[in-house]
Amino acid sequence: MGITISACRTTWGWVGTVASSAGLLGTTLPVTSRGQALAPLLLQWPDAQEGLTPHLAILHEKLRRYFLGEVVDFHAEVLDVRKAADFHVHVWEIVRTIPYGQVRSYSWVAAHVGSPRSTRAVGRAMATNPFPIVVPCHRVVGQDGHLVGFAAGLDMKRRLLDLEAVQVSPLQA
Repeated sequence: MGITISACRTTWGWVGTVASSAGLLGTTLPVTSRGQALAPLLLQWPDAQEGLTPHLAILHEKLRRYFLGEVVDFHAEVLDVRKAADFHVHVWEIVRTIPYGQVRSYSWVAAHVGSPRSTRAVGRAMATNPFPIVVPCHRVVGQDGHLVGFAAGLDMKRRLLDLEAVQVSPLQA
C-alpha cells in the first residue's frame, strides 16, 4: 500500500498531509516552511513518496478554505488509524462530532467515550492526535473553559478558536 506525502500552502502557513489508499494518515498544523510541514510526517512515514493524489488535492482545498475562515466539513475524511490504540480512535471519533465554532470539555469527551473518569486518558489521546483540524482537538477545553493541553501551544489553540469565532466560558459536563 503506497503512502503519499504532500504539503499545501494556506494563509496561515504550510500544512503537511500524508495518506495511504486506506485514508488519511496524518496532518500538521501550519508552519512557516514546506520542509517544516513535511518533516514530522516523514519521521513517522519515512517511505512516503511525495505527490498529490486526487484525495489529497481535495483535502488541501478544504484546508485552504478552513484557514481563510470558512466553515469546512471534514467528517467525510476517512482516517487510516493503523498505528493507533482503539481507545484513542474512539476519542478521536467523539471529538470529530464537536461542531465548528463550539467547544466541549475533556470530561464531556470522557463521558461520551463511555468512561467518565478517563479525562487524563482523553488528554493523552488528544496529545497524540495525528490529524489536527480534521480531528479538531483544539475544540476540547478545560471544564472551567480555560484553554489547556494543546501540543502546538495554547497560542495556536486560541488562534484556531478565534478563527471559528468561539466564545469560551465555563462548560456543562
